[in-house]
Amino acid sequence: MKEESKVRICVPVCVKRVCDIAAAIARADEYADLIEVRLDGLSEPNIDRLGRELVSARLRSRCPIVFTLRPAEQSGLRELDKATRFGFWISNGARLLCDSSNYADFEIDVAIAMESAEPYSPVPDWKRVICSFHDVVGVPSGLENIYTQMAGTGVRILKIAVQADDITDCIPVLRLLERARSEGREMIAIAMGEAGILTRILGPSRGAFLTYGSLDGQHRTAPGQIRASDLRDLYRIHTLNERTEIMGLVGEHVMHSVSPHMHNASFSASGLNSVYIPFEVRALGDFVRRMVHPRTREIDWNLRGLSVTAPHKVAIMEHLDWIDPIATDIGAVNTVVIEDGQIMGYNTEAEAAIAPLRRRIALVGARVAVIGAGGAARSILWGLRKAGAHVTVFARDVERAGVTAKAFGSDCKRLDGANFGEFEVVVNTTPLGTRGISEDASPASASQLRAVKIAYDLVYNPLETRFMCEAREAGCQSIGGLEMLAVQAAEQFKIWTGRDASLEIMRDAALEALCK
Repeated sequence: MKEESKVRICVPVCVKRVCDIAAAIARADEYADLIEVRLDGLSEPNIDRLGRELVSARLRSRCPIVFTLRPAEQSGLRELDKATRFGFWISNGARLLCDSSNYADFEIDVAIAMESAEPYSPVPDWKRVICSFHDVVGVPSGLENIYTQMAGTGVRILKIAVQADDITDCIPVLRLLERARSEGREMIAIAMGEAGILTRILGPSRGAFLTYGSLDGQHRTAPGQIRASDLRDLYRIHTLNERTEIMGLVGEHVMHSVSPHMHNASFSASGLNSVYIPFEVRALGDFVRRMVHPRTREIDWNLRGLSVTAPHKVAIMEHLDWIDPIATDIGAVNTVVIEDGQIMGYNTEAEAAIAPLRRRIALVGARVAVIGAGGAARSILWGLRKAGAHVTVFARDVERAGVTAKAFGSDCKRLDGANFGEFEVVVNTTPLGTRGISEDASPASASQLRAVKIAYDLVYNPLETRFMCEAREAGCQSIGGLEMLAVQAAEQFKIWTGRDASLEIMRDAALEALCK
């Protein structure tokens, strides 16, 4: 058995055939501290054959095994009623746990039934049992009562997993971990879904018995499950502790961002006890009040800084105690620092956004079209005005975009049917073309871009967007958003840490992530 440590990654193995289990366990062993065998995934749960396969697997892996037989309503893979699950564990539990390093995961109804049957039937050692509760719909109002009911059984380890729709749904989950630690109990507490990612990354450093990581992107057994390799190599989960400084990316649809790769690579290279996590935030005000601001937040964590992306770059400003004058002038904040009981806002995008253009064209007097009028547009409009360019904003909602354009001394025109032939540069500041959201979309076609010299897309993932493909067809030079991303991220790093970041390390980390 591998030596147990405070931080444990459990890799689920879910195959249909018993004969495939040994090979799956061998693959999981590279990153696992424990391996969960999902018995509910088997189409042929032959226990004798399973036992032989496990003996074969253990010759190649020394990881403890967690056996799970979960019903569909609790994130399982088959319809299994209580009687079936209870009967299976009564018949096979002691056999599966004959190796004293293994564990069994009982849902709360089975745990209570097994405890009642104890004087009459062979049951496993309760120290090797996990009592679990799953809610795949949301966060139930009686979560503390469920914890109390589970704690009333004789099991050693409690597990609660609920579905998070917004990041603030992580708060009751993290509180359960605090309660369990204060009571000296072993606990696994997870918020499922993309909004719950932070509980998977930070849970072990806050006392969680383990966290789950998938073999790869195709073998997730729960929403929001992170690859085990990313937990270990990207987030360096085995190095995190209560003193770790936490940074995060605040936005919607942030899981495709490469910012965690850039910043975590820089933290590692600089020897800093820091981690950068994507935060899926919908209700921005609730997030700032309940999780960010030192005066009002409801959890105790070492939150140091935030990157802010769409759609929150403008809205975040009303929640800050202090804003840098440049960010005030731009009207958008993309960087937040928490320090001395205050939250302070900066903008690192404006200079970074025009830097790739400066290297390719003289901006004084240049005719530039900017597509979009959101927070990213405000940053580049500020930089272009400062550089002396003549700018026209193009948007679908001309009335709304006109307010932004006027603030920066620019004209505003309707995007639909626009012809950009009179412009030297066209910049896309919208999220159109971003991987996973609107990858096949472009704000402009090749016919609209003919005679344009440079087409610049602030979207960086994928490396070549549909907009850039249209630009190439039109004969334009194209620029992707990766150059700008690395420069602004390096400035964020310096604001948070007081140290210079290596642009080479940041670019290499981003490219490696994008090329996977």
